[in-house]
Formats: sequence, structure tokens, C-alpha cells
Amino acid sequence: MATLLAISPLTPAPRRRRLRILVADDSRDTVATLTTLLQAEGHEVRGVHRSADVLGAEREFRPDVVILDLQMPEISGYDLARWMRSRYRERAPLLIALSGAYTRPADATLSRAAGFDHYLSKPYSIGDLLALLA
Repeated sequence: MATLLAISPLTPAPRRRRLRILVADDSRDTVATLTTLLQAEGHEVRGVHRSADVLGAEREFRPDVVILDLQMPEISGYDLARWMRSRYRERAPLLIALSGAYTRPADATLSRAAGFDHYLSKPYSIGDLLALLA
């Protein structure tokens, strides 16, 4: 006979670590959506729309994670990832590339060579993004 294990409603859910996340995309809608979603998940989030703002925000905000569009104006996401990797080496934040333009398998390989830890092509599953952050 199988035994059912009851879980008390007083049992707290496992706590996830609160992350400091920098979202950088030239699409204001993408930044607003991700910021709202990630804040609802309990994270501290800052969003920027220009590549130049990424450099200042990462220095001041000190994120655990940077979610970065590859096709940013002025400085590409690839170059920003290389810069963060060279600056912080093994202490660099977790770098997640997002792209709607660069969606071929070779683009994922290029993003890893630039220093990204993960690559998601748009449209991507929010569940996949949250799994990377877990």
C-alpha cells in the first residue's frame, strides 16, 4: 500500500537567492517586461537601454547577472561581454545573451567565445530564463 506524504501548509517554500540583475536591451518593452517579471520573482533589477549605460550601471550596481541583448547600438553585446570578462575574469557576473537577430547555431557559439555563459534567442521561454537564474 502506498503512503501519501502530506505537506503542511506551514512548511515554507525553499527560498531562492535574491539576485542583482542588470537587463540591457535597446527595446524599452523588453527591459520593462523583464524588469517587472524578475522583480516579481524577488530579484533586485535595474534596466538600461544603451550600451554606454551598461558600463556605468555594472560598476555602480555590481550585478550578479547581466542579461544583455547582442545587437545593442554603439557597443555590441559581444564587445560588452568581452569587456566584463577581461575586467572581472572569474568573478564576472553570470552573462546571458539575448538575440532576435542572431539566431543561427553559430551565433550561440560566437556568444560563448565572447564570454557569455548562456544564450537565448528571441522569442525565448521565460521558464528557460528563470531556470538559468535558479
